[in-house]
Amino acid sequence: MTDRAATARPKVIVTRQLPVPVEARLGELFDVELNQTDAPLSPAQLADAVARADILVPTLGDHLNANVLARAGNNLKLIANFGAGVDHIDVETARRRGIFVSNTPGVLTEDTADMTMALILSVPRRLVDGVRHIENDAWQGWAPTAMLGSRIYGKRLGIIGMGRIGQAVAKRAAAFGLDIHYHNRKRLHPDTEEQLGARYWESLDQMLARMDVISIHCPHTPGTFHLLSARRLKLMKPSAYIVNTARGEIIDENALIRMLEAGELGGAGLDVFEHGHEVSDRLKAAQNVVLLPHMGSATSESRMEMGEKVIINIKTFLDGHTPPDRVVPAML
Repeated sequence: MTDRAATARPKVIVTRQLPVPVEARLGELFDVELNQTDAPLSPAQLADAVARADILVPTLGDHLNANVLARAGNNLKLIANFGAGVDHIDVETARRRGIFVSNTPGVLTEDTADMTMALILSVPRRLVDGVRHIENDAWQGWAPTAMLGSRIYGKRLGIIGMGRIGQAVAKRAAAFGLDIHYHNRKRLHPDTEEQLGARYWESLDQMLARMDVISIHCPHTPGTFHLLSARRLKLMKPSAYIVNTARGEIIDENALIRMLEAGELGGAGLDVFEHGHEVSDRLKAAQNVVLLPHMGSATSESRMEMGEKVIINIKTFLDGHTPPDRVVPAML
């Protein structure tokens, strides 16, 4: 750290509101500057923050690209991200400028897997349609052909990305009787495959063509942008469903919308979107979709644990050690 940080409490700037206990603990330990309004910082405000901070605690919506990081002051030595994904941070530029980047992996695994399973259930069984039916006073009583959905028991689930979350989804899905398949950059150890009852597909194209449900759990990187392109989406069965609780940019959203409108897919459950919180009106109007506002990790327990990881990363760094959750470009 610099002389300023060595002689005074480090200046920690937090870009969004965090759980009250987390903010209180940060205030006890550091010279913390909080965002009392919880409004996202503008590019100018974010540039000002990196210029003044010793440590920045950003979140998903803070785009720390090369232009913003070029404004970083000499004192900024750690970006302690509140969140697991770091595709909004130019990690390579940060490395070149001598800035460490850390994140909060692991703590949101179970919550995101729960939400994924909720979407896997809700889209084929038309749960949201049922809720709207009641709310709109359209229900006239039980009927043999009313509100028919699709059974998931015995169907094939294809998981794209078999890391922590993908494996947690596989365990849940197996309990519901789904047949587990997966595609991953590296094949899992045979013992892990056996424990999960999962079949590996080296070819993503071949897996897509044979699955009843596809669930996405890979990070957003340049290599996974539009991984599910228009061509690949066309490989899926017309009756198949797609669920995404990872990153919206992994799917070519325009192509997905066209297929949903044309009845070329059974439906979609999306917790994330290609353009952040700007959700297409056409997607909102599409039939048999469930759209959620990025709620995958939105539990009190998860947010508290994320905050605790941020504090541990900062304290470890200030003690002269590498943060336990350091992110390096090779990891992306």
